[in-house]
Amino acid sequence: MDRFPKEFLPWPPSSPPFRISQDTSRYKQYDKHPNPQAIRMAHLILETFKAENEGVRWYVLADDDTVVFINNLENVLARYDHSKYFYIGMNSESHASNVFHSFSMAFGGAGYALSYPLAKALVNNLDVCIKRYPTLYGSDHILQSCVADLGVSLTLEKGFHQIDVHSDISGLLSAHPQSPLLSLHHLDFVNPIFPYMNQNESLYHLMKGAKTDESRLLQQSICYYKPKNWSFSLSWGYTVQLYEASFPPSILQRPLQTFTPWSKSVWPLFVFNTRIPSKNPCEAPHVFFFDSVENRSGDHFITSYSRSKTPSFPPCLSNGNHSADNVSKIYVLSPAWKHDSIGNRRECCDIMHITGTNTTEIKLRNCLENEIVP
Repeated sequence: MDRFPKEFLPWPPSSPPFRISQDTSRYKQYDKHPNPQAIRMAHLILETFKAENEGVRWYVLADDDTVVFINNLENVLARYDHSKYFYIGMNSESHASNVFHSFSMAFGGAGYALSYPLAKALVNNLDVCIKRYPTLYGSDHILQSCVADLGVSLTLEKGFHQIDVHSDISGLLSAHPQSPLLSLHHLDFVNPIFPYMNQNESLYHLMKGAKTDESRLLQQSICYYKPKNWSFSLSWGYTVQLYEASFPPSILQRPLQTFTPWSKSVWPLFVFNTRIPSKNPCEAPHVFFFDSVENRSGDHFITSYSRSKTPSFPPCLSNGNHSADNVSKIYVLSPAWKHDSIGNRRECCDIMHITGTNTTEIKLRNCLENEIVP
């Protein structure tokens, strides 16, 4: 913190301990940054390193309005050699943000990781670096420039999310890249991620799935029910999108653009392809949101997903009338072992629509050796 939090004393024992930033007034003549906190925040790596470096492998920095998925982060960082120079993070989703700042920068809101030897080298050269970059906007850009001066480039990990978008991000979260979910930033700048809940309720609800299986959270699986020509896109622990037509994975892996851009000043708006929502009943999905972790069945556990609203469009007639209007609940059976998305295929799944009921079951499994979907 930048000052002693006397208005919050006594400090709750359930909260993590706090530290007060060191005086950085000696850099005043270099402090020409638009963000008055930039130098203080960049200096945190030095203060953190000097406070604790015995046996440390990684230093992770993130903003205070960021949710970090610690187990996934630990597993991802374990793949890298912490004795070498690594700077790990992710760009912004907004093309404008990357243009205005840097495509070579890990955005600090989403968070980034520095290996021990890189952090040590940064600490030893921080004074020179701060004096060299007196006008950069943010601490993340200052440190990225320092990292570049040391000859180290950014290693991208797609699970860090800056969330430089506005409005409804359900389309973005429903088509997560094939990478463990590591962080979510800017949640106060977007709509609650679950309908009929506020921000805090939505976050706690998402954590129900994380506590059950963080490794699968938001991981996308795509499967098909051929008797009715239905396509399913599952974002585990978040949504199931049911389409009354068959779409290949290459289409369903593109997020529905339910969100709005952070800035319209640079085109294209986003650094990934999107799908524009359609009113065509063959292209508009029935959306089911994560409801609960039901129970465990043998070597599987069950999550349920409920329809968010009554369908407002007619059935798709392109391949006969196979309306999904009567489906109100979807159950997903997931293997009880931890999912590893790195270097592996997305999980395949089998669909069982229970005739005469309003429920559908999806069972996740490993894909067969030469299996192609659909």
